[in-house]
Amino acid sequence: MAELRHSTSSLGVRSSSSPMKRDSPDSSPLIPTTDNNQSPSSKDRDRPLFSSFFTDDPRVHHISLFLLLILAFISVFVIFNHFNAPYLCKKDGIVLHCPHVKESPSLWENPLSSTTSWKPCAERRDGVISELPPENATNGYIFIHAEGGLNQQRIAICNAVAVAKILNATLILPVLKQDQIWKDQTKFEDIFDVDHFIDYLKYDVRIVRDIPEWFTDKSELFSSIRRTVKNIPKYAPAQFYIDNVLPRVKEKKIMALKPFVDRLGYDNVPPEINKLRCRVNYHALKFLPDIEQMADSLASRMRNRTGSSNPYMALHLRFEKGMVGLSFCDFVGTREEKAKMAEYRKKEWPRRYKNGSHLWQLALQKRKEGRCPLEPGEVAVILRAMGYPKETQIYVASGQVYGGQNRMAPLRNMFPNLVTKEELATKEELDGFRKHVTSLAALDFLVCLKSDVFVMTHGGNFAKLIIGARRYMGHRLKSIKPDKGLMSKSFGDPYMGWATFVEDVVVTHQTRTGLPEETFPNYDLWENPLTPCMCKA
Repeated sequence: MAELRHSTSSLGVRSSSSPMKRDSPDSSPLIPTTDNNQSPSSKDRDRPLFSSFFTDDPRVHHISLFLLLILAFISVFVIFNHFNAPYLCKKDGIVLHCPHVKESPSLWENPLSSTTSWKPCAERRDGVISELPPENATNGYIFIHAEGGLNQQRIAICNAVAVAKILNATLILPVLKQDQIWKDQTKFEDIFDVDHFIDYLKYDVRIVRDIPEWFTDKSELFSSIRRTVKNIPKYAPAQFYIDNVLPRVKEKKIMALKPFVDRLGYDNVPPEINKLRCRVNYHALKFLPDIEQMADSLASRMRNRTGSSNPYMALHLRFEKGMVGLSFCDFVGTREEKAKMAEYRKKEWPRRYKNGSHLWQLALQKRKEGRCPLEPGEVAVILRAMGYPKETQIYVASGQVYGGQNRMAPLRNMFPNLVTKEELATKEELDGFRKHVTSLAALDFLVCLKSDVFVMTHGGNFAKLIIGARRYMGHRLKSIKPDKGLMSKSFGDPYMGWATFVEDVVVTHQTRTGLPEETFPNYDLWENPLTPCMCKA
């Protein structure tokens, strides 16, 4: 049985002391220095501790014995902690063994007393008379390409509606851009319910399905500088759009906004605009019925895997090759693996890689600051420390894990009831969704959203949108956001006992489970919609 722990290459530099100098007798603390000018009291003070055993004074003997007993007690305590250290638990081959932890009453949901003070209030108010002008009486039309993956596209759509409201403009239904990474042909209507989207927002913004017929040269949009606004800064305030974009929309009548990723701020726009973004995100953007139904079926199967009703956890595991490479963090692996990863990083991100000499210190700093993705084995130990038993049903939303089955083995062996949508559904059931990558991503999104407990392992739009939506649905739903900085420090401590490790995990994460949290300057609306989109209950 061997203990498994991270090397300093992955968890930072452990403190170490310099070896004692042995080449000079003056350097030894056990040899007194002879000086003819010293006073007798000085000589007695510098006499070695163990020399007290050779004196006839019983008081000195008792004091020395007492000191030795204290040293012995401390040594036993240190040795006990050393052998009781987590070291990512005990490793036997590919199997991790962690001591059992008692389940807490709030293992599967947040305490009721902490979750009843807020309620969602961004929904549309029925019966309101629309004050919007007709389509041809607005200030003009705006058009955007929603870039990136499904969740980045979702944020862009919410922001586009908000900007249309700020400008009193008509929004042309956003196009889901096909980029080189996702290589997806999905259109808005292939993933979202367009009719519901337009109807739900009819009191807020004019939305049309296509570019108006009177505008004949559609190729001009995004290709002509005369029809494109390209100087929008990231997280721009509402006033920027009024001062810089609105005049051009009024002049040209149709303008494309490019690029549009994160081009609207949070605390520098009116509260009603942020509430509108929540209305779009949580109420207007609905997936197509077949996606919703398949997700309901997968969630139902997760809740009945034991033959009777059981809760389930959804784990968003961010440990794909691209994520590991982009993080520029160091992970446990063979020399061959590390060499291949270095070549991959050099090829994909040459400007960040440079000559590679600075990457070692960068990796240590990022791990210390909690900016590295959690490995599957680390996730397993954290979940066990929180009290989740071996029988826990876990749905994994993930791409292809870097390192394959060997990297997943510690997590899968500690929690064998771990499945993906490919294992939960038949091939025939998923075939209808495979033609659109975003449809498969939508299934993961909904199954995670419906889970009893959601656990993220690294940042990203997927995780923050899930956490924000679960907060909006009611803070009773538990959404765990691990403190990776503290966990890195704990994993790197070779003398931390398992009981201390468990206490650190539990205490630290009591407030990191999706509970109500006041917003702050530059807060992320998508992860924490509390102040603008929720009201006191």
